[in-house]
Amino acid sequence: MRVIAGRAGGVRLAVPKRGVRPTMDRVKAAIFSSLGDAIIDSRVLDLFAGSGALGIEALSRGASAVVFVEEDRQAIEAIEKNLCKTKLDGRVRQQDVFDFLRHSSGAETFQIIFADPPYEKTKSGERYTEKLLSNEVLPQLLNSDGVFVLEKRPAERIPVIKFWNIVRARKYGATEVLFLVPGHYAKSGARMHRTCR
Repeated sequence: MRVIAGRAGGVRLAVPKRGVRPTMDRVKAAIFSSLGDAIIDSRVLDLFAGSGALGIEALSRGASAVVFVEEDRQAIEAIEKNLCKTKLDGRVRQQDVFDFLRHSSGAETFQIIFADPPYEKTKSGERYTEKLLSNEVLPQLLNSDGVFVLEKRPAERIPVIKFWNIVRARKYGATEVLFLVPGHYAKSGARMHRTCR
C-alpha cells in the first residue's frame, strides 16, 4: 500500500499485522478523484484510521490538518511511523471512535470525515455503519458544505437515515463507498440536488 499522489506520492505505508482492513489503492484513488479540489486546505477527521492511509493521502494532497482516531495500539504505531516516513504532520488520538464522538463538543469541525469501520458487528451486536449513521454528534462535526465518506460491505443494508443524505454511492469489489451530507430524512423521498465530482 502506498500514497498515490501529492507531496508524499509513491511512499509505501506500514500496515498493522492484525485488526485492520486497508483501503485498496484503487478505492482510495476513486475516493480522492471524487473529492477533487475539495481536499485542498481542508480539515479532515479520519475515524477507524487503521494505518492512517486515507488521512495521510489527504495531507499529501494538500489538506491543512488531519485528526486520526484509532483504538488499536499497533495501528497507532503504524500511523505514527507512516507520518514520519511521509514527513507529514497530523494529530493522532488513541481512542474508541464512539467515545471520541461522545466527548466532542462540536467546537472543532471538519470539511471531510472518513470512516472505514470493521465489517463485523460491535460487541453489543450493532453494525458499525448503523451506529455511525445514527450518531447525533457526527453530523455536528461536519461543516455545512462538508462531506462524510463511509466505507461499507456492499451486501450490508443500511437503515432509514435520519441525519444524512446520500449524494453518491459506488461499489468497488468487496467495498462500497458512500458520500453523505448532513440533512433530514424526508418522507416524500426528496433527494438533495448536490453532487460530488
